[in-house]
Amino acid sequence: MPPLPHTLVSPSFPSAPPTLSFSKKSHFLPPRQYPLPRFHSHAFSSSLRLPRCSLQAVSTEAPVARGEPKTKLSPAEISRTIMELSPTGTLSTLTQDGWPLGVGARFVVDAEGTPALCLNHPDRLFAVDGRSSFHVEFEQSGSRTPQCTLMGNVTKASDGLLLKKLRTKWEKKFGEEVDQDLVYLISVERIFHMEDFKEDGIWVPSSEYISAEPDPLRNFAEKIVEEMNSRHAEDVQRLCHVYVESGFQVMDAKMIWVDRLGFDMHLYSNEGLFAVRIPFPREVTDEKGVKSSFNSMSHLAWEVEKNYAVPDFQKVEGLKKIR
Repeated sequence: MPPLPHTLVSPSFPSAPPTLSFSKKSHFLPPRQYPLPRFHSHAFSSSLRLPRCSLQAVSTEAPVARGEPKTKLSPAEISRTIMELSPTGTLSTLTQDGWPLGVGARFVVDAEGTPALCLNHPDRLFAVDGRSSFHVEFEQSGSRTPQCTLMGNVTKASDGLLLKKLRTKWEKKFGEEVDQDLVYLISVERIFHMEDFKEDGIWVPSSEYISAEPDPLRNFAEKIVEEMNSRHAEDVQRLCHVYVESGFQVMDAKMIWVDRLGFDMHLYSNEGLFAVRIPFPREVTDEKGVKSSFNSMSHLAWEVEKNYAVPDFQKVEGLKKIR
């Protein structure tokens, strides 16, 4: 066996293991600039595409067995992450004469994930303090749209300290100040979570949602995935080949999303389109950890592919057919 280099070098040389060279610029995305909306009773754009999300109780997810490592985020953690990343959602309630009404709104969330919306005198349209839902969704790599729906009551924000924190978050997220007289909160009483369109949903207890933490990689996950698919496509294919037991020939592979526990991929073949989850060897919490994990996994995958090493891990099985 030829000696391996002590450090990773460029993958352009077939005899050397790969190094993933990410952009030197920070992967933390700058706050997106969104204009501050003001809703009026006479006009709502039906053509506006809005991200969505839903919330409620009684989890049907099987608990992780004692001692079994956690490999994916819980529905509560995903919902909290969606609520942090998405700029807009759809508020649904009944008008004063009983008609169902959906209104697009921009929002931020407080420390417990409670959404704060900017609404222009909503009492003209519906009864404040009445039952409502707020649907939010977030598109990942143009291939998957996890979503959640929060159910509760709309109330006028009145706590001065909370309003100050919400104004700060609003300015950071949208680059504009918000009129505190137009800020309304939606209590989180029930949560409904879906992994994607046409998927079965799951009810999430409000206590789990409130206590869950949004994923720490959320602000640069989109950038990492884009760079992996565009600049390191060969390594993405190799990760699929070495870490996944597909049982069929994979024609193409695309990374969909990454979080602190692993990353999701879509595999294309003559058998159809499949989704698979590949866990990281260990949990990562920052940008440096993500790069290190991808580098080490790609290095090992290269050694296994060249028969320089025997895999010391169990391949991922149980792929999910999407279509």
